Amino acid sequence: MTKQPLHLLLADDDADDCIFFDEALKELPIDSSLETVGDGEQLMRLLISRPRALPDMLFLDLNMPRKNGFECLAEIKTNQQLKCLPVIIYSTSLDRDVVNLLYEKGALHYIRKPGDFSKLKEIIFLALTSASINNGDTISKDNFIIQVQ
Repeated sequence: MTKQPLHLLLADDDADDCIFFDEALKELPIDSSLETVGDGEQLMRLLISRPRALPDMLFLDLNMPRKNGFECLAEIKTNQQLKCLPVIIYSTSLDRDVVNLLYEKGALHYIRKPGDFSKLKEIIFLALTSASINNGDTISKDNFIIQVQ
C-alpha cells in the first residue's frame, strides 16, 4: 500500500510568500502537494465546496483581504464539516496576546514567517512533523509556537 502525499493548503495574499513556501516545501523529504488561495473568502468557498476532500493541513495567514485569518479560523472551528481541519497560523507578527487567542480558538500551531529560506524549510518541516505525530490533536500551549534559531 502506498501512502498518499500530504495535501497542503496555504491561504496567503502575498504571492512572493506563496512562492517562497512552495519552494521550501519542495526541498523537504516529505511527499506533498500545495494548493494556494489569495484571500479569506476564496479559502472559505474552497473549503465549503468540498468538505469531503479537505486538505491534510491548512497554513493560514492572518492578514488577508476580504476575510482575515481570525475570521476564517473562527468559521472553520464552528463548522461541523471543517472543524477537524488542522490549522497552522503562518504570520509575520508574534504578538503574545494574539498567539494566546489563536490557541484558544483552536489553531494547531503558530509559525512566524522567517525571512531566511533555510529557516523556512526547517519551520515547515517541524510543523508538518508535529502535526503528523499529534494527528491534528490539540497540543500543549508550551508547544504551540514553532520557532527555529
